[in-house]
Amino acid sequence: MKILYTALLMFIAIGLSAQDVTGADKSLNEEIPGFKLYPNPAFENVVYITTAHNASKEIVVYDVFGEVVLRDVINGRTLYISDLVPGVYVLQVMEDNKTTTRKLVVK
Repeated sequence: MKILYTALLMFIAIGLSAQDVTGADKSLNEEIPGFKLYPNPAFENVVYITTAHNASKEIVVYDVFGEVVLRDVINGRTLYISDLVPGVYVLQVMEDNKTTTRKLVVK
């Protein structure tokens, strides 16, 4: 089962990174300056997301099948993940027209 999850996560990661960016979409794929996600792996019901600007952030969390399992907008740095079951997720954070995508492990 671990091999299946790993293969699916790799497929999602390759799919996200293999998309061409043109024109106006280019600014959406810039990394968010000073992005930090911790703790990762997460053992509690929260993770903290900090950036250089700490502006309002739109968060989307995907499971290994590419389904959205959590969508939230945070104004601080705390993201509550109590609804997520243990597993591997893809976390997408959007702030100031910039996007950062990271793997999130929930234990």
